[in-house]
Amino acid sequence: MLDWASLRKKQGDRDIEPMPPEPDLPEPEPQAPRGIALALGGGAARGWAHIGVLRAIEEANIPIGMIAGTSIGALVGGCYLAGKLDELEEFARSLTKRRIFGLLDLNLRGSGLFGGMKLTARMQEHLDGVTFDDLAKPFVCVAAEMRTGHEIWLSSGSLITAMRASYALPGVFEPVHCNGRVLMDGALVNPVPVSACRAHEQPLVVAVNLHYDLFGRAAVIKHNAGLPQPSETRTRTDGAAAGEQHEREQRIGITGVMVEAFNIIQDRISRARMAGDPPDLSLQPKLGHLGLTEFHRADEAIAIGYETTQARLPELERLLTFLR
Repeated sequence: MLDWASLRKKQGDRDIEPMPPEPDLPEPEPQAPRGIALALGGGAARGWAHIGVLRAIEEANIPIGMIAGTSIGALVGGCYLAGKLDELEEFARSLTKRRIFGLLDLNLRGSGLFGGMKLTARMQEHLDGVTFDDLAKPFVCVAAEMRTGHEIWLSSGSLITAMRASYALPGVFEPVHCNGRVLMDGALVNPVPVSACRAHEQPLVVAVNLHYDLFGRAAVIKHNAGLPQPSETRTRTDGAAAGEQHEREQRIGITGVMVEAFNIIQDRISRARMAGDPPDLSLQPKLGHLGLTEFHRADEAIAIGYETTQARLPELERLLTFLR
């Protein structure tokens, strides 16, 4: 057994100085939750539903950590983070068929039917000079490079240029020249940009997929490419008027063909990419009855987006418990 008296005597009866007390450290400040990451998908006119989604999330006080957007998802997401969602919603609800045509500047000699400069002028009224550094949260616009097919993530520089590049629908809007690259609509490569949120190390990703309600698009059908039957050949008779009217209804024009072809591409790519990299939660507004070019139906699309998100709020709140 250790003889404490002998040890003290060997030390010359010197008292051992006690260790100084540890300083009082300040208590760490509570950190706000990082929030969910939103992947806002493309979908042309159906994209007005993103406005309703953001309104519902905002009302429920669910924090947003970042947004990645493709095509119209980039437009809505960028305006939201720039504090201009009210102005965008007012603009969307004010659209009529006549006003839409007034915003399109026809350009038959360019690389797209419409130059898009009138739309750009409207954005500049509220976002002129705004950069990604001015935004409240991290933001990514997804575009596609025309010459290489690369997926381009725009997260710095001019916000308007990035959004224009992300929604530059091939054949409809002219591609955007950006720092030596020619960029087109990001839905060609990543229609619902979940992967962009994952790359930014976001723990919880919520995707808004605007193509979920398009049933039957993935079917494979065997068909006969034989010659038309004589009964299918129409002649100028009294009963031909109904047939001609039906044929006129089937003609959707060059723009309609390009938009529908693009719709098929988006649907196929989004199915594949979301199957390989699924989000933690997917919001799927039922928008199949809305045409891709029916921008004048913003009231309906916004309401559907809002109602869909409202119905999934318990699941969103449950996700937040993980962050907390």
